[in-house]
Amino acid sequence: MKTGIKGIRRVSAVAITAGAVLTAGAFAAPAQAATLPTPTITAAGGFVMNNGTGKSLFTKAADTRRSTGSTTKIMTARVVLGQPNLNLDSKVTVQKAYSDYIVNNNWASSARLIVGDKVSVRQLLYGLMLPSGCDAAYALADKFGSGSTRDARVKSFIGKMNATAKSLGLTNTHFDSFDGIGHGSNYSTPRDLTKLASNAMKYSTFRTVVGTKSTKQKVTTQSGGYRYMTWDNTNTLLGSYAGTIGVKTGSGPEAKYCLVFAATRNGKTVIGAVLASSSVPNRTADAKKLLDYGFKK
Repeated sequence: MKTGIKGIRRVSAVAITAGAVLTAGAFAAPAQAATLPTPTITAAGGFVMNNGTGKSLFTKAADTRRSTGSTTKIMTARVVLGQPNLNLDSKVTVQKAYSDYIVNNNWASSARLIVGDKVSVRQLLYGLMLPSGCDAAYALADKFGSGSTRDARVKSFIGKMNATAKSLGLTNTHFDSFDGIGHGSNYSTPRDLTKLASNAMKYSTFRTVVGTKSTKQKVTTQSGGYRYMTWDNTNTLLGSYAGTIGVKTGSGPEAKYCLVFAATRNGKTVIGAVLASSSVPNRTADAKKLLDYGFKK
């Protein structure tokens, strides 16, 4: 049988093409997703998890105990909200001791409560979590602690904070204050604070409060009249990072700058904490980096 020159060229071309495909197939690497770079943060410690699954997404010294500043107030609120038969509308009369506490502690942030005013428990939670009022924290500890004296009630309340930490399995957490102005043994870790915040977020009142950027509350004065208290949230992620739902800032000479944060996007909630960041802008930048990373993981 004769084969024309054109036929030979055609067969050879097919063979060469097939060989090229086989060779390419033998050495080609499978397609892989680009590795997501782990973010670098200025904070000394950090932790992020998927709030729905509890899966850890980022850790940096996540179990190292550190001073927590006012992120302590997450536990203050959690203890209050965990009280049996809680009446959020019950009134608390602001005592001089609460305002004196602010005056006597340089690092105490204030809700500017006015002596003699009658403020509801719900309003005190706003005063606690938005402007980070140590006076509001004192008022709540005084109301929900047990004992015949204010000191006894405060001690009892801090005991409830530690009992709650134990019940939640926060093995690297201890409180010696109701507001984070510690006395040598007020500490937690990024992992523990994240777990605490995740638990607190199960309470609808907590979610509402920490997700509020600003509030104006009507309170009753000593004379029977009323005044309005306006409180702005110290958590600047609200309004600056899409999907932010909370939760709490903290600072102090030992704690430096802390932030517990949470955001939801497309049905996924990422929650975490940074401790001992170097400045307010840096703690915010740290949190945004970790949230971005958490949503991509």
